[in-house]
Amino acid sequence: MFSIILKKVLMLIPTFFGITILTFILVHSLPGDPVLAMLGDKTPSEEEYAAMKAALGLDQSLVSQYLIYIKNIFSGNFGISFNTGLPVLEEFFDRFPATLELSITAILFACCLGMPIGIIAALNRGKWLDNLLMSISLIGYSMPVFWWGLILVMVFSITLHWLPVSGYIGIEYFIPQKTGFSIIDAILSKDVGALKSAFAHIILPTIALGTIPTAIIARMTRSSMLEVLNEGFIQSLRARGFGSYRVIVGHALRNALIPIITILGVIVGGLVSGAILTETIFAWPGVGKWLVDAINSRDFPVIQSAILFIAIFVILINFLVDILYTLVNPRAK
Repeated sequence: MFSIILKKVLMLIPTFFGITILTFILVHSLPGDPVLAMLGDKTPSEEEYAAMKAALGLDQSLVSQYLIYIKNIFSGNFGISFNTGLPVLEEFFDRFPATLELSITAILFACCLGMPIGIIAALNRGKWLDNLLMSISLIGYSMPVFWWGLILVMVFSITLHWLPVSGYIGIEYFIPQKTGFSIIDAILSKDVGALKSAFAHIILPTIALGTIPTAIIARMTRSSMLEVLNEGFIQSLRARGFGSYRVIVGHALRNALIPIITILGVIVGGLVSGAILTETIFAWPGVGKWLVDAINSRDFPVIQSAILFIAIFVILINFLVDILYTLVNPRAK
């Protein structure tokens, strides 16, 4: 087991450097001049422009800039934001809890809804209920996040006035940011109104972000359950008089979870990319909105670091999923 983990860890090293190179090239390929973007409407003289470019380190060759970038990463220095003048790492940790909270609620929503749908569809294979549930899941999988998010806002916020349009929590509530998770901080503050507001604000972003993962999990659960239900040991359990609930939940679902665990790594990667659009639509103060704002203002240090942080997060999640898959599936060893 140790050798398997060691091999997977060693594979992360070239992946990390590959990501830094791609990120660096893509960021420096963006149109626009970050110096002019920082100055706004002001037209600098040649001396002012050269001095600011030198101060930002943009007067050196791309190779030198990349080497400095790698050196700073390993020293824990991810640069200073061109816009705010604050350390990028500090800004990231201020916003990452909001993205993590939204991703966790979205994956919980997807698992709690998608797995029962898949199980019900598998148990009614070929019947109208199976066809209906799989058709709905196909529609959910096909809807773009940005389109679905706008539809949710139009229906539940603008038309019905049931839920807030955007934001993290109501502006009338001020709660100490102890964990960065709005719901947990509201609970710790013992403010019932703030807790209700936090729940109300996270519902629509969770549905928008969790719909596609729900459809994926539903279809994967159905496929995996059908395969397991046809196994000989399931037929033997039924012949020995075991109850349907015990056979389905205790044995069939337990074995069907193996491929579902595998797909979770892919789903988390999709959640992170979908969070960029979701946070922009709902003005959710997470890493995704932070990245979009940085792209609009050509804030190179923030763009490079945000993409790198997101990529590392996805890599680590897939690494943990690989290890978990090896633990729950002895055949993988």
